[in-house]
Amino acid sequence: MGFPEKLLADDEKVVEHLHPHWITLVPATIWFIVVCAAAGFGIGYAPSDGTTHKVFVIAVIVIAVILLWWLTVTPLLSWKTTHFVITDRRVLIRRGVLNHTGKDISLQRLTDVGFRQSFWDRIVNAGTLTLESAGEHGTEVLEDVPRSEQQQQLLNRLIEEDGTRRARETAAHYQAPPQEPGTAGGPLPPTTSYPDAGTTQQYPPQ
Repeated sequence: MGFPEKLLADDEKVVEHLHPHWITLVPATIWFIVVCAAAGFGIGYAPSDGTTHKVFVIAVIVIAVILLWWLTVTPLLSWKTTHFVITDRRVLIRRGVLNHTGKDISLQRLTDVGFRQSFWDRIVNAGTLTLESAGEHGTEVLEDVPRSEQQQQLLNRLIEEDGTRRARETAAHYQAPPQEPGTAGGPLPPTTSYPDAGTTQQYPPQ
């Protein structure tokens, strides 16, 4: 399941699109091998009687399919449908297959970005990102993030660039360029002075 691009604004750019680290799929791969080997072993030693053999083989296959779905397919779908998306405006988090959950954190709300790596995380180049943001739910923890240290540095750079961009847009809003006289927002053209109604003008005799 790909990330829905329709969630992005017209001028928003994806900088990084991540799934959890591939190491999270190692247990599912091991279970796949174990279940297939056990099913093959069971079928190989099935009773030789015709009806009993057929029933035994069907039972082994059904149990193997259930175990594979639970121990292999489900973790794979969970990995595939978990998205950590970093854009030049915000961080988008999407999880779930049937029960879909999501959270968006704008860069201007992020107050701190940290990462944590265990010894094993350093070996496989993964880690945990901690996003501190202003709001009711101020902490978001992203586990098993690939290249967590680089993602932390990337987010800090994007936060700085986003602040600079917003400051520039604000300054441009309050410092509008001069416009031509007589146009909307421009200065009024000079007017002709007329005498006040209460004064008397002296005209030369005819």
